[in-house]
Parts: sequence; C-alpha cells; structure tokens
Amino acid sequence: MSAQVEEMEFAAETRQLLDLMIHSVYSNKDSFLRELVSNSSDALDKLRMETYRNKDLAADTSDLHIQISLDPEARTFTLSDNGIGMSRAEVVDLIGTLAKSGTAEVRKKLKEAKDSAASEELIGQFGIGFYSTFMVADKVTLLTRKAGEEQATRWESAGEGTYTIEDVADAPQGTTVTLHLKPEDAEDDLHDYASVSQIRQLVKKYSDFISWPIRMDVPAPPAPPAPETDEDADAETDAEAAEETEPAPTHVTETLNSQKALWTRPRSEVTDEEYAEFYRHVSHAWDDPLEIIPMKAEGTFEYQALLFIPSTAPFDLFMREHKAGVQLYVKRVFIMDDCEELMPEYLRFIKGLVDAQDLSLNVSREILQQDRQIKAIRRRLTKKVLSVIKDLRANDREKYDTLWSQYGRVLKEGLLQDVDNRDALLAITSLSSTHSVDTATSLAEYVERMKDTQSQIFYATGESREQIERSPHLEAFKAKGLEVLLLTDPIDEMWIQSIPDFEGKPLQSVAKGEVDLSDETDKDDDDKKDNEQFAELLTWLTGVLVDDVSQVRLSSRLTDSAACIVGEAQSLSPALEKMYRDSGIPMPESKRILELNPDHALTSGLQKAFADRGDDAALRETAELLYGAALLAEGGSPTQPAAFSKTLANLLTRTVSAG
Repeated sequence: MSAQVEEMEFAAETRQLLDLMIHSVYSNKDSFLRELVSNSSDALDKLRMETYRNKDLAADTSDLHIQISLDPEARTFTLSDNGIGMSRAEVVDLIGTLAKSGTAEVRKKLKEAKDSAASEELIGQFGIGFYSTFMVADKVTLLTRKAGEEQATRWESAGEGTYTIEDVADAPQGTTVTLHLKPEDAEDDLHDYASVSQIRQLVKKYSDFISWPIRMDVPAPPAPPAPETDEDADAETDAEAAEETEPAPTHVTETLNSQKALWTRPRSEVTDEEYAEFYRHVSHAWDDPLEIIPMKAEGTFEYQALLFIPSTAPFDLFMREHKAGVQLYVKRVFIMDDCEELMPEYLRFIKGLVDAQDLSLNVSREILQQDRQIKAIRRRLTKKVLSVIKDLRANDREKYDTLWSQYGRVLKEGLLQDVDNRDALLAITSLSSTHSVDTATSLAEYVERMKDTQSQIFYATGESREQIERSPHLEAFKAKGLEVLLLTDPIDEMWIQSIPDFEGKPLQSVAKGEVDLSDETDKDDDDKKDNEQFAELLTWLTGVLVDDVSQVRLSSRLTDSAACIVGEAQSLSPALEKMYRDSGIPMPESKRILELNPDHALTSGLQKAFADRGDDAALRETAELLYGAALLAEGGSPTQPAAFSKTLANLLTRTVSAG
C-alpha cells in the first residue's frame, strides 16, 4: 500500500449502522441513483454560485453536466459531475457524518422499525442517503477534486469495518462515484444497474426535473440501409473504403432528463409522483410529502414557490444544528440552500424552494436580512402555509392530525414569536382536554362547549396527561363537569402566559389565583362562616410556614384532597421558573400559597388540635407534613427530602406508640 494511502476504521456505532442499512432496511434499492444524482446536482449548483461570487476561481463552467457510464462486463456503474468537488477535509467530514450526534438514536429506531418503509423514512431523517450505494455495490470508490485546487482525493470502502483515503495528483474537477455492483442474482429484487434501459427508466422516474443535463453514452442505433440503385453501384467500393478508414460510432451521448423546472409548470401538468420525487430531491428525504403547496405571485414582487410539508419530522428538528429554510433561486439560478430569511423559525420543517425574479445573483445572506422583497415574500409564504394547515384541519382531519403530531410543538413556538399571525396560529392549534381522551380540541371548540355560567377558559400544565389528571387542582372542576385544557409540552408553559384571552374569554390556570366554583345561593354566608371558623388557624399556619409560603387560605377547588399549592394570579409556574434557571436566566425564589379544604377531616382535626393545644411541636410537624404532601401531590418534592422523611417518621412513631 502506498504511503499516501491511509486506512481508517469506522466507529463501532457506524459499522453497526452500515450493517443495518446494507442488509435490512431498504425495500427500494433504486433510490441510490436518486441520491447520487441529487448530490451531483447540488455540486453543480454550488459551483455556479461560487463563480458568481468569486470571479478569480479557476473553474471550468463551460459545460456543467452529470455523466453516467456503464460497464456491463466489469459490472460497474459510474456517475460523475464537474461541479464544486470536495477537499480531502470535506471528504473526511462526509464520512464522519455517520459518527455525529444522533447515530445511536437512528440505530435504535432502525432496529425498532416494523417494516422497510419505516426504515427508509428514518434514513432520510438522518441525512445519510449516500450510503444507500452499499445496498447495490460490494465496493464504492469516490474520486473528487475541488474547483480551484490541484490536489484530488480518492475514498474507497466496502462498507464494512474500514475505508481508505489517499491524495491523488491528477483528477478532473468535480466528483466521480464508481459502484462495483453486486452480482445480478445476489438478491431477488436487485435490478441490473449496468443496463442502459434500466438506468434510462430510473433517471426518467426519479430525476427528470433536474435542471442540469444527465447524460449517458448509449449504443448507437444501426444506420438504415440506403436503397441501392444502378448509379450507386459504381460508388459502393469507394463507400466501403471510406467506412474502413472512418468507422461509424458505436455509442452516442443521450440526455436522459427533460430539465423542465417543476415549479414553472401548472399543477395540472405535474403528477403527484413527480412532485414526490422533487420533494425528495430538495429535502434529501425518503418519505412522501404530506402536502404540496405551489405558489405564484405577480405584480410588485414576482416569484414562484413550491413548498412541501413533510410527512415525518426530522430527528434534529429541535437541535441547534438543524438546518432550516428553503432553497432560494433567482430566475431559475440556484442561490443558496436553507435560506432562513424566507421562513419563520417555527416553520423550519417546511421544505421546497422560492424562485424570485428581481433579486441580484450576487445576493448575500447579509443583504437578504435587510431586503424588502424577501421580507414581503416571507410574509406571504407564512400566511399561505398557515392557511393550508387551517384548510387541512377543516377538510382533511387525518392529514391534519398527522401534521400536528409531527409539528405541533414547533408550531406553538409561533404563538410566542409571531404576534402578527397569532390569531391564525391559535386557529390551527390543537390541545388535549378533559373533554376527550382520544380527540384533541381547538380553543374555538372549547368555547362552544362552555357552560352558560362559565366565563373563563380553564387550563392546567404538567409533564403528562396522567400527572395532571391526578392533581388535586382538578378536583372541583371534575366534580362540576367543567372542561380543562391539559397542556403537557414545555412550550405550553411559555405561550399560555403571553395570551390573556381568546374571543374575550380569559385563560385561567387551575393552579393560580383564586378560583370560585361555588354556585349555591348561600355561598357568601358559607364562605364567611368558614373564614371566621379557621381564621386563627390560617394565621398560625402562615407564620409556621413563612419560609415556604406567602399565605395559607381556604380553597374552593378541592373536594377530596386536604391541601394544594397554588400561585398568584400573575406568577410563573414552578416548571417555567425551572426552565429559565436551566437556561441560565437568574430567577428569584418565589413563595406560593397553601390552600386547605375546609370540608376535609384533616383540616377539621388540625383546627380542633390547635384550639385545644395551641402552638406545640407536634402541630408544627403536622403543618410541615401537610405542606410537603401538597408538594408531592402536584408532582413536586420537598426542598429538604431528608428532613421531610424524618418528620414523617417521628409522627408515625408517636401515632403507633399512642395506639
């Protein structure tokens, strides 16, 4: 082995992932061709864009194209482009993508996938489609030279434990991938990828819309025999002699794709399958689009857009390194991937492209941030996407439910970020509630079901539906048949604070402020009687628990539990305070309110003991235990668990001894 050739090992997780991909996950092995063509198309786009930006770049752009070469005898498939190419460092980074964060997660999900279709969607989510080449090849060789550089790089692997990488002195600009194909009979569903007719069919199916020519050398058709006449007879010998010196070509170059930009064609002329393949191309995904959104705007700002809502959320949707935004073209010339300026952050799952007519080809991200036209396009795209989602909710609940299950959490970020579209976002928001276990509700549907005497929209936040439903805060609401929204996403803690009302109905937390659910005619007299009866006890308890609570008062939200803890009407929830602290935002310690159920035996017993004995150590311990128990009931924990446990043990000991 040459000293310049370096053999490197895949990480253990990468080897396992490759093994899963090679032997078990793909039902449609033809997809490798789509992945390679898509990568080459991106490379050509990037080279053309780079030459606009860097006039000194030494690159040949006279005939940008993709070339396919087949060798049936050697059983090789080769796809090359004369695009931007890669440096050695970029090749190593490409290999390293399998070892980046998320590898363990994709391995776990691949193992759990019930069928090959589910596995393909996962591969698309993790953006590692290049390695689908190992589904059809025993060995893959990649040769690449970056435009403007002299040194080239060769990478080669059999998809097992190792790969080799070496510097190459002489190579054309761009990238060439050669697949050493598996035997035809290796698997029943493995097509002959060294067949001209097979490749012609696959390119037409998957990549017809690619804007660059995809060429392949194919056998030249036989020349039709010329009709023989007496006048031609004497020239036959001369023609044969000419043929001997200049033989007819055995192959001709054929362009396999039409190169028609899909977004410029009327929707009626494009099939759903063509849209699906284009979606997979721009998103590097494997699923079908959930919804297709074509747009065309004329007038002050002319542009065309073709947007897609993916069926499945990418695994990194909530990771910082997630790439957001759609592709930007200017007059069908590719400008950039992931143009964040065209989509708000909460629509970062939208894929597709925008083709603007009036921007400069030399536009930069810095210019885009200030461009008036881009801002106008962004506003229109946002309203269109939200309108489409609203229509899905009204007319295709199955699609909408799929969308909300995948993107509901990220869409709710818009309730915080996008005040201008807040009403539209509220209209498409679905929330769990006590009304139904199986079906989520909208705020409008909640308002329609409100009781005549009800003036507020009640909600509760927590880590899960089960936890909230066990909370003592819900007891009186359940008893009176009042519906409560159950908000369990972390983002719910934040957006619900920023929206005071819906359709004039205030949003009220069941765990904040004073909630009066009494409907008896003599409730005022009862409240007055209770407050007089327990006044001294409440004052004493407030003093005993002064380090933990701001007040002890009677509750109207409890029916079964002895006590619960609530916040002030405008206070932050404990969960939200914790979120802020975890993110590095300093938060002062806040005290909440302890509420007692006046009808509970423990409250009555505590009142009697206080009247008989006054302030003693045993009553103080009981007060501390009552507060700790209320914390546990809402899913929290005492600030000093050891002290709480000791106090509980002391009380139990006295109880047992007295018995």
